[in-house]
Amino acid sequence: MVDELEELKKKRVEELQKKMEYPSKPIIVDDTTLPQVIQKYPKVVVDCWAAWCMPCKMIEPAVEELAQEQQGEIVYGKLNIDQNRQTAQKYRIMSIPALLLFKNGQQVDMIIGAMPKPMLQQKIQEKL
Repeated sequence: MVDELEELKKKRVEELQKKMEYPSKPIIVDDTTLPQVIQKYPKVVVDCWAAWCMPCKMIEPAVEELAQEQQGEIVYGKLNIDQNRQTAQKYRIMSIPALLLFKNGQQVDMIIGAMPKPMLQQKIQEKL
């Protein structure tokens, strides 16, 4: 019984430590830091946006909420495409908002356009 409790306690501490390593809100990424982020974390969603983009501003609260709700599971990033043209070209971002989905360092999908949070969450869960 005592061994089981100690094992559960140890497991819970490891889970909490892992969660703490994951940011609870989107992190700012750029042309130089994006490759490091997608290599460091198994699951990454990058919100590609621009200051002039109204649909980008519409999904921003949903992305912020998802980052907090999925802390410890998925890392969310924000990439300003006007300031990071290399990344925009590399991933062929032609329309924004665009969410790049990475799993184990590889791009697995791109979600384009503004949509309600539940729809966004479902699309992300399907791919990651």
